[in-house]
Amino acid sequence: APVSLTVARGEIVGVFGLVGAGRTELLRLLFGAAKKTGGRVRVAGSELTARSPRDAIAAGIALCPEDRRKEGIFPGLSVLENLNVGARARHARAGLVLDARWEREHAREQIARLAIKTASPEQPIERLSGGNQQKAVFGRWLEREPRVLLLDEPTRGVDVGARSELYGILYDLARRGAGVLLVSSDLPEVLGVADRVLVLRQGRLAGE
Repeated sequence: APVSLTVARGEIVGVFGLVGAGRTELLRLLFGAAKKTGGRVRVAGSELTARSPRDAIAAGIALCPEDRRKEGIFPGLSVLENLNVGARARHARAGLVLDARWEREHAREQIARLAIKTASPEQPIERLSGGNQQKAVFGRWLEREPRVLLLDEPTRGVDVGARSELYGILYDLARRGAGVLLVSSDLPEVLGVADRVLVLRQGRLAGE
């Protein structure tokens, strides 16, 4: 159904609703991962025609999906590769040859910045805990400094300590000017983290 909302720079907007309310569908539409039949999306005043996630990424939109194991991480790759996969093309020599030195340094910086608990950057990412996998998904986007960060159940299956660290990352992104749209079925989380809360019901915006 028609849904109209705004997210300001530096603002964390929570989206709450029961399963089937349309929360995940909303994020996938904004990210170009689902085809929209109408409506407009504007980023920094410019209209976005997102025919694919590639278009949305180019406009500064990032998505951390609900199912990180199936859609968020690359389970057959290392922590280093998961952190760098989104930035490789821009840092490859002549756009073709991987810069191994940059990749190692960048991975170590992100691991330290996000406090990712891993034996080494080369450790397979599937061996990390859920919270550390989620941090790696965040880290992949940080290098791009997204204008808008879409989060779908970002702390599901994450322990209390890792949750606190993830919230710290969100607050830091907001302080630096990113707009955050956070979908969660955990009402205390939404109330504790978000500046505003939108309630979805059966695909419609039921309240703010």
